[in-house]
Amino acid sequence: MRRQNSKIYSLILILIDTLVLIAAFTLAYVARVQLDPRPLLENVNAYDYLFTFILLVPFWILVFASLGLYQPKTYNRRLIEWSKIAVGVSIGILIIIGWEYVTEGTLFPARLVAAYALVGSFLLIVLVREIMRYIRSLLFRFGKGTKRVLIIGSTGVTNDIARSLAYTAKSGYEVVAIAGPKKILPSHFSAHHYSRVEEALKNIQVDGITAIMQTELFENPERNQKILSVAQENHIDYTFIPSEAEFYSGKNTVDVFLGYPMITVYQTPLVGWGAIVKRIIDVVLVFVAAPFWLAALLILTLIQKVLNPGPAFFVNERVGQYGKLIRIIKFRSMKAEYSGQDAIAIFKKMGREDLAQEYAKTRKVSKDPRITRFGYFLRITSLDELPQLLNVIKGDMSLIGPRPILPDEKVFYRNRGALLFSVKPGITGLWQVSGRSDLAFEGRVDLELYYAQNWSLWMDLRILFKTVAVVLFGKGAR
Repeated sequence: MRRQNSKIYSLILILIDTLVLIAAFTLAYVARVQLDPRPLLENVNAYDYLFTFILLVPFWILVFASLGLYQPKTYNRRLIEWSKIAVGVSIGILIIIGWEYVTEGTLFPARLVAAYALVGSFLLIVLVREIMRYIRSLLFRFGKGTKRVLIIGSTGVTNDIARSLAYTAKSGYEVVAIAGPKKILPSHFSAHHYSRVEEALKNIQVDGITAIMQTELFENPERNQKILSVAQENHIDYTFIPSEAEFYSGKNTVDVFLGYPMITVYQTPLVGWGAIVKRIIDVVLVFVAAPFWLAALLILTLIQKVLNPGPAFFVNERVGQYGKLIRIIKFRSMKAEYSGQDAIAIFKKMGREDLAQEYAKTRKVSKDPRITRFGYFLRITSLDELPQLLNVIKGDMSLIGPRPILPDEKVFYRNRGALLFSVKPGITGLWQVSGRSDLAFEGRVDLELYYAQNWSLWMDLRILFKTVAVVLFGKGAR
């Protein structure tokens, strides 16, 4: 069972962290005491040093556990794991310093030993955990420790989840069966398909299902209760994923009202002080990085003039905060004769009905014939967005936020755009760095709603880091 495998993996991490911490402190002692000829503050015997630290290691492990470092929701998310490791080792050093103060003893023969131990323990734990992540991925690839999933639903969310979990080596999930209409099956789906939920539930044990994901509630409450009951009877995981992205906010609260469960949907922290803090950070980051992006802007403009005769920039109207129209500036990536014209009309005129249909679905196309060679480079590296930093300075945009849409795209949002239009659009955002460039328009809206509802400085920082990876490696950009 996957749940049991997670427990075993957590126990292995505890054992490895213990050994790594002992190794890090041993290396710190050797580096300063034995390899550094400078005099020490105190002569601390190596045996006493190591013995005392081994006694204190359990407290470090307790700190790591309290930070969630042995829970899947942490060790499955690299940046969160690294940040918590940094916090954990810092608290651990403070514990040792506190122990020295309380016992009036001396553990560190020199201040550098503590510094070496702090840096060394962080680097070693991160390194070993990356090795463990790689080994775990290899095991997933061969079907070891994976969670065998039955997905139940008939919406686009069902299809999206199935496609997202398809790469088992990364997700740790194996989609064994889907219960729902054939129209929601991903392309090239080779697992079991059940048109009726009841049939899928009868074959739970035959298919070796260890988890059920339900993406919609049926009108008949007995059917919903039956699904949950089967999961409970077979001691397998059950997850309900609402199709409406508005319910994805981690800040939503569940309470009891008149004896009924009540979900209070949180709107967005990007109002009031949240908006002020975000604006301050935008301005500070843009001006601190000004020497770099201004130099890049000048160089790219000169190259653009040489390789793509005509206007270097492209300015068009987009929907900004509160639905106000703003004029954003980008490097021109299309041939001059196509710039600013309706994409679908151009594709149809070219006789490329396939591209017209793709654009209607995703608002982007692969291998766009309108793009110049240098324009393709600008897009694949996302450098075509660089001039939008001027929009950030002006206050029309933020560094990170929902995608600034064209006015005629508002119709696709139906009744879901009110929240997104209440915040500033961004140069980059959650869906741009999600690695899912083939995501349908509805899926992008879901991600942007999630960002607006769950915004935090930490989320912005992670998106910035991923944006750098996109720029450097061209991953996920189009």
